[in-house]
Order: sequence, then C-alpha cells, then structure tokens
Amino acid sequence: MLMQERWLSVGEIATHLGVNPDTIYKWVERKKLPAHKLGRLWKFLASEVDAWIKAGKAGVGSSAPAPKTKKARKASKKL
Repeated sequence: MLMQERWLSVGEIATHLGVNPDTIYKWVERKKLPAHKLGRLWKFLASEVDAWIKAGKAGVGSSAPAPKTKKARKASKKL
C-alpha cells in the first residue's frame, strides 16, 4: 500500500521550517516557494519545500535588503 504525502497549510509549513507564516507568503511571492493554491488556501508538500530549501533557493536573489535589527542599527551609529 502506497502512502500519499499529506498537504500542509501555511502554518504547518512555517512550523516545519521554523519561520513565521508571513515569511512563507513572501517566499511564495518573491522566491517562488513551491506551493499550490486551492481556492483561497495555499497548500504545500513538505518534500517539495525541503528540496527547494536544499537547492539553495531560499537564500538566492533577495529582492529587498534585510531589515537591520536594533543591535545592528546601534552598532552602525557608533561608527
């Protein structure tokens, strides 16, 4: 008997990856995270997302600079 992989929600895939759900929506839009839209809902297969991460797609071609943390802003002010 073949077991099919379960589809995961935005919250579940965010937990799986250890990121905020907002990050998932940004990755779908900006970095082409493998996702499937069912009506208004985004669904994910962990195997596809894991392969995408392992291929280095999450860190390639950032469309916007990362916001500085408070600590980084303080350090740059001291310079």
